[in-house]
Amino acid sequence: MATVLAYATVAVLLAIWVLFGWLVQQQGFVESLGEGLGAAFTLLLIVSVIGTVRRNRRR
Repeated sequence: MATVLAYATVAVLLAIWVLFGWLVQQQGFVESLGEGLGAAFTLLLIVSVIGTVRRNRRR
């Protein structure tokens, strides 16, 4: 349950980040969306690396 809440929180924060870049900073929508997707993929990569390290420690 905590994992689902964490992912939902990150999704909301990324959506806010895209809207902030688009509406407040007056970036283009595609640029803001690309920036948000880049941040999402970076977070997924970090989670994947941490999960791999934790799994290999247990062995």
